[in-house]
Amino acid sequence: MDPVDTLALAIYSVTILLGLPANILALYIFYHRARARLTPNLIYMINLCLSDLAFILILPLKILEVVPPGWSPTSFLCPLYSLAHFGTVYASTCFLTAVSAGRYLGAAFPIRYQLYKKPLYSCLVCVAIWTLVAFHGILLLILETSLGANATLFMGNGSACYQEFSPEQLALLAPVRLELSVALFFLPLAIMVFCYASCIHVLIKSRLHEQKKRREVRLAVATLSVFVLCFGPYNLSHVVGYARSEDVWWRRVALLPSACNAFLDPLIFYFLSSAKDQGLAWVWRSMGQRLGKGTRKRTLVTTAQGKCLLLESSGDWTTGLLGSISNSGR
Repeated sequence: MDPVDTLALAIYSVTILLGLPANILALYIFYHRARARLTPNLIYMINLCLSDLAFILILPLKILEVVPPGWSPTSFLCPLYSLAHFGTVYASTCFLTAVSAGRYLGAAFPIRYQLYKKPLYSCLVCVAIWTLVAFHGILLLILETSLGANATLFMGNGSACYQEFSPEQLALLAPVRLELSVALFFLPLAIMVFCYASCIHVLIKSRLHEQKKRREVRLAVATLSVFVLCFGPYNLSHVVGYARSEDVWWRRVALLPSACNAFLDPLIFYFLSSAKDQGLAWVWRSMGQRLGKGTRKRTLVTTAQGKCLLLESSGDWTTGLLGSISNSGR
């Protein structure tokens, strides 16, 4: 196993171990918050969480690719497998952008945004995002199976999907990669920079408490940093590859940070949680209350005859049982 495969195995394993429980927990929080009040950003974060979970569920197949002797999808499964893997990656970039746009509109136009802040509109935006991502994925699928190309065009050397391309393959694939990076990364990045920079500008001029201002600024910087560090290297490889008309050697390494986004996103979710919910603390209290309601309490009661009885009760059952024991002792 070469060093890149070893690094990939470590990152994919950590992503599964951290990302799966974190995203399930985030989805649990979102479900209960949605029952109380459904907001646009909450809808976007639910879809982002589902996208990350889908990405994590596909990662075991990526692990099989890097573990000797190596597993390669068949010529039929390779395009579908790549569609699901890269589709979830770019869906995450779009939903993170939608969250930033929602926060900007709420900060810059608080009154007007309240009038148009309806869950239906946010659901339509989510449908548009999934449609946009699916369109690009289907476009790649068509290129792989048509235009005079056979079904194994992008099987590379037979060891994995999308590796070691011929000049003919690169001539077809490089422009599509560039369009993907521009439409689904660089354009969303520009929108996010504008939205968060505007939010910071509005916050500085606002009368919010200085502690809240610093918290919001840290949140904006952290979100942008995670976005650039996770998705930037891989999309930059598309630009360099198109400019040089080659498949750059560091593309495999550049793809790895995008996996880390699946477990870094929940950290952003918790920061976006309001002080009322308090993320993990809210979940702990909620689960404690549910367990408390379902747990049967045991109480020692002494009857008038001096007998000690062990009662099992839940809630107000104890009062009724104590009353019956008191009556029997008279």
